[in-house]
Amino acid sequence: MDWLAYDTDNCSVQRTLDVIGDRWSGIVLREVFNGVRRFDQIREHTGISDSVLSDRLRKLVEGGILVAREYQEPGRRRRKEYRLTEAGLDLQAVFISMLRWGDKHRPDVDGPAVEVSHRDCGAPVRAVMMCDDGHVVEQRDVRASPGPGAHVRG
Repeated sequence: MDWLAYDTDNCSVQRTLDVIGDRWSGIVLREVFNGVRRFDQIREHTGISDSVLSDRLRKLVEGGILVAREYQEPGRRRRKEYRLTEAGLDLQAVFISMLRWGDKHRPDVDGPAVEVSHRDCGAPVRAVMMCDDGHVVEQRDVRASPGPGAHVRG
């Protein structure tokens, strides 16, 4: 397969990274996955500036990853909290993969800072590659080929 014969202008990975590919978007998504959903809480927990956080939240909402919902505490003004959409929830396996990769290849001397487990049984959760026929697939057993949207360079 000669991948150099194909354009990269129709790349699904690039379209994904256009929405979530910068450092702060990943950090914001980590917070929301962990249940931190309000602007002030995200800012305080991460140290991200107001302007950068506002920009990333706007970008994630526009990208269909988060939805903003208003809330109001008694005696306070209305504010927004951010919830994952279905598209956002679909990113959870990606973040679990990154978490596991970091635990393995960039471990902290004290061990993992976060452990993700199955609510029902308590066993650790990991992302697994599986084909549409239900077979667990090892990394070296994956083959890429041009799809119907691939464009030959010309």
